[in-house]
Amino acid sequence: MDDRRNFIKKALLLAGTTGLVNTIPPAIQRALAIEPIAGSTFMDAEHIVILMQENRSFDHAFGTLKGVRGFNDPRFIRLPNGNPVWFQPDTHGSAYAPFRLDLKNSKATWMGAVPHSRQSQVDAFNDGKHDNWIEAKRKSKPYADIPLTMGYHNRQDIPFNYALADAFTICDQNFCSGMTSTWPNRFFFWTGTVREAPNAESKAWMRNDLPLGQGKWKTFPERLEEAGVPWKVYQNDITCGGGFVGEERSWLANFGCNPLELFERYHVKFSSRYVKTLKKQTETLPTEIADLENTLKGLKLQDAAYAKTQKAIQKKREVLQHAYKEVEQWADKYFNNLSNTEKNLFNKAFSTNAEDPDYHHLDILKYTDDQGKQQELNVPKGDILHQFRADVENGTLPTVSWMVPAEKYSDHPTAPWYGSWYVSEIMDILTKNPEVWQKTIFIMTYDENDGYFDHVPPFVPPNPYRANSGKCSDGIDTKVEYTVLAQELAEGKSEEEARGAAIGLGFRVPMIVASPWTRGGKVCSQVFDHTSTLQFLEKFLNSKFNHTIEEKNISKWRRTICGDLTTVFQPADEQKDKENLPFIQRNTYLEDIHQAKFKNSPSDFRKLSQQDINPAKVRPWLLTDMPKQEEGIKASCPLPYELYADIEPMEEGISLRLAAGNNIFKDKSVGAPFTVYTSAGIRSYAVAPGDHLQDNFEVKNQQYNLEIHGPNGFYRAVKGKSSKRMLTLDASYELKEGQATGNLVITANSRMTDACTLQILDNAYAQPSIEKHLLPQEKLRFIIPLQHNHGWYDFTIMVKENPTVQWLYAGRVETGKFTYTDPQMGKLTT
Repeated sequence: MDDRRNFIKKALLLAGTTGLVNTIPPAIQRALAIEPIAGSTFMDAEHIVILMQENRSFDHAFGTLKGVRGFNDPRFIRLPNGNPVWFQPDTHGSAYAPFRLDLKNSKATWMGAVPHSRQSQVDAFNDGKHDNWIEAKRKSKPYADIPLTMGYHNRQDIPFNYALADAFTICDQNFCSGMTSTWPNRFFFWTGTVREAPNAESKAWMRNDLPLGQGKWKTFPERLEEAGVPWKVYQNDITCGGGFVGEERSWLANFGCNPLELFERYHVKFSSRYVKTLKKQTETLPTEIADLENTLKGLKLQDAAYAKTQKAIQKKREVLQHAYKEVEQWADKYFNNLSNTEKNLFNKAFSTNAEDPDYHHLDILKYTDDQGKQQELNVPKGDILHQFRADVENGTLPTVSWMVPAEKYSDHPTAPWYGSWYVSEIMDILTKNPEVWQKTIFIMTYDENDGYFDHVPPFVPPNPYRANSGKCSDGIDTKVEYTVLAQELAEGKSEEEARGAAIGLGFRVPMIVASPWTRGGKVCSQVFDHTSTLQFLEKFLNSKFNHTIEEKNISKWRRTICGDLTTVFQPADEQKDKENLPFIQRNTYLEDIHQAKFKNSPSDFRKLSQQDINPAKVRPWLLTDMPKQEEGIKASCPLPYELYADIEPMEEGISLRLAAGNNIFKDKSVGAPFTVYTSAGIRSYAVAPGDHLQDNFEVKNQQYNLEIHGPNGFYRAVKGKSSKRMLTLDASYELKEGQATGNLVITANSRMTDACTLQILDNAYAQPSIEKHLLPQEKLRFIIPLQHNHGWYDFTIMVKENPTVQWLYAGRVETGKFTYTDPQMGKLTT
């Protein structure tokens, strides 16, 4: 364990000093040096360690990382004004592109959070148009004129996070569960829902307002306890109770990020610090009240201070009476009356570092900054991971562990990026004994995006209260996934904060899975949300220990579209040698993050006019203002998607058929979400595996403009104008002996009376154009070879003799084998 001075230096270095950009941090080096057990799979793991950090969107943190669906994404949506989604408008006719928040040379990390209330999240999404980020996320003075929502970091700013992604597997289609703030998203993470009952009449707790100890629905740790699965939540100390002064709470308590404190069966108020705080009130308040009463005697009724003093006395009396009542209610004798199950829930949920004598103390670190000035900052005196470290060293680490850091380590925008140290230290502890790491899966994610922009609109369910908003497979009730405006108003929400909207999904947030079975810097692009971690625990525990654990709170809609994380893993024997990442000796003395507090506000942004944007409307990354994503591709996990979207333009409208097949991957096939964009509106779909949905769209003046977005860049569109039915086109997958070859099959059915020539034009991968001759009423089937593109495709089909209508196809053919991320995003195509 580092001493306190080296500890904070390490934290600052990991968070973004110049010497670390091309370095593999020691924690990651050690993990990569430990070879997986030959023949093992993730089912051989014995420990699942889960960390949920705070408030960062995917683009904000990893939009420039090589290989992910970041700032080079060719499948971006367009705003209603026709501009690419990255050019977010304000109400004054200007727009802003994403801009870098330089962690070292500006005070970006000291400027606090961006608005991320339920209403600001819903308003930014704007019914799927995704065009209101600037105004919905505008901060108050003094930063009101800085579009902080568009700020992002790169490898120079958070090198440890990038090194972790380069070493293990990052998930770039991982969404937070709710379009809202911390607590509701953590409810999904620990319980699978935000409702006490699985129906629309039950209140949806969509804000950070559930009273302490009042949550009444079942949590996932309760299910583990019932099944006899060892589990524990690690934190330095809980939030409930007082006793902290100054900065102590932000360094030493859990920042209110353990939602189990809010649930009734955990009885958090039995905590010693809460009772101690109450007893102190019963000792000090009588004297304070007496002093105020004496003061009141010396005042006249008409004195301005009389009413104020009288009110203060009344308030203190109420607090005192409450303290007397609570001291009695939460006495030790009543804790002893709890069932063994409830005692276990309390002890395991609220494990602290109380055995460390310094766990409630801070030290002062003094240093000289780069301007020669003396600076000071507080750091913990004790071991912030004392109990976790002890359990690992003693061989008592449970099967499932949740880590809950203090605010300063949480990566929350109200705190500097010290969270990198926290993650590094967890990995140091886990890799100290190779036998522990060889049987551990470490999952790190974030609860929500704060107010930071992400360019990918989340998938949402069709609105059950609005016609023509989409469809779902049979048995999926989407009412439980919506809040109703009238209901929120009836619950006491003001008109300013009440919203009738989809609960989720929320915006993309980072997730990295580090383990012996996720090495190699891979990308997993299956759709996940916070309930995916619970679904993974179900799958893992039930398969490994023959349990029947089921988180019944997870809605059928979420189970249909969100995976269970198993696609991130690869058997040990199938993994290639670890990547030969560069190593440079890091500088060991900079305190850059703290010094940045005294730097200027970020200013690397400018207002964009429409004239500025026009040259970049087709390829936005050509604009100099756009962030530069790292070039190249990464290994990519196989996904059990078999997606179909067949569009048939007709005189009276467009016929659409969406499907999630189960012919290729059989019982491993998964469902999928789709979002359809037309000039008339946006519709949402959820298709169960083996099912299909049919829908129709009206068009005006035979003008077609329909786009379909699905998982991992799946895209279909029809655009143009025609006064007659020309042909139908179906895209499917070439199979040999029941296995996908990686090629696409196009089936064309002519509806015309004349022969024609189909043109297939490659849009991205420098492949030659293809022409196919089609006789009247002929059905023609042909192959689109994709072996040179790692299964990726992006092409347009049109009728050469009448090119007024274009069919667009893009995505990746899944074969069940590991492949690579999109070369088009990696700038490896011409």
